[in-house]
Amino acid sequence: MRRGFVLFFHNFSTFLGRAGIYLEDLYVTPEYRGRGYGKGLLRQLARIEVERGCMWLEWWCLDWNKPSIDFYLSLGAEPMKDWTVYRIAGDTLAKLAQ
Repeated sequence: MRRGFVLFFHNFSTFLGRAGIYLEDLYVTPEYRGRGYGKGLLRQLARIEVERGCMWLEWWCLDWNKPSIDFYLSLGAEPMKDWTVYRIAGDTLAKLAQ
């Protein structure tokens, strides 16, 4: 029985010349939340990170998702203050593609 999963991939900083890991998704089934499974999954991902010689683990979190933010902060995660996410989609994307 699966209790959760992480989906991740490598990324690369041209500024630092080093690789990191981007956490695309962390999911724990509702009945197992609050039991340490999320922390265990992130701990294993951190081990993979260290074994592969990567320099950071990063992800996005919606501003309104307080339970997740509190969880990440409890692990020592720090919100990025120097970066803003930009997106082009829909009609704007189609127009740019012309």
